[in-house]
Amino acid sequence: MTLKMGLPKGSLEVATLDLMRRAGFLITVADRSYYPAIDDPEIECMLLRAQEMARYVEDGALDCGLTGHDWVVENEATVHEVCDLVYAKQSYGRVRWVLAVPQASAIQTVADLEGRIVATELVGVTRRWLAERGVSARIEFSWGATEAKLPELADAIVEVTETGSSLRAAKLRVVETVLESTTQLIANVDAWQDPQKRRKIEDVALLLQGAIAALDRVGLMLNVRVEDLDAVLAVLPALRNPTVSHLSDAGWLAVNTILEERVVRRIIPRLKEAGAEGIVEFPLNKIVM
Repeated sequence: MTLKMGLPKGSLEVATLDLMRRAGFLITVADRSYYPAIDDPEIECMLLRAQEMARYVEDGALDCGLTGHDWVVENEATVHEVCDLVYAKQSYGRVRWVLAVPQASAIQTVADLEGRIVATELVGVTRRWLAERGVSARIEFSWGATEAKLPELADAIVEVTETGSSLRAAKLRVVETVLESTTQLIANVDAWQDPQKRRKIEDVALLLQGAIAALDRVGLMLNVRVEDLDAVLAVLPALRNPTVSHLSDAGWLAVNTILEERVVRRIIPRLKEAGAEGIVEFPLNKIVM
């Protein structure tokens, strides 16, 4: 059994390859090659643009693939959505497609778009979204640099944003959110019904979700005297209750826990004050719940 898996080329490529590495898959991409090597003999990879991934998964050219929920909706693809993988090209979060206009624009509501020109790469979703609101506008496909089309070439745009910083830098104002999206692992409907392929896809999903769960978290282990345990535990914010075990010296205990990396610099000095010794911080690749 060989699983044909699509990986997104372009803006999501670097973040996806890093996530796959954290999940335990070493992928090597050669220059000008769309078929990267992977250290799993049961998987064959192909690089494709996220915009067309859902179509090839639906058609069966690929058994599964990573793409945005937005492109599944845009293509109206019939696929099995295995799981959400909340990461994007810049941050590990969701993205939004927003209706935006120049700050000085007279457009204040969606209704003000009647008869206007809207530029976007997400043509199908935008057209259906406006139709649901009873608005008739001219939707033009944008090949890129969508923000630059305002105001000379379009009255409004529907553009994707993670933080909104690029829109603010371009002096644009968000009128309304059209669609929220996350990256998804999707599967071909027939491949999902194949027991071997389904099991492999589920294995990949589990490892990817574990890698995302471990992002921005670290492990912490330390030793503490029995009489200082309560003071140390009072300092620790834990994913679960910390693991406490006895050492060979009956008067000492070992404590292991997982916490957000950003709090480590604040926690370690307080742990030392509470009586902890031999404090070790270590990175995590996966957390499987």
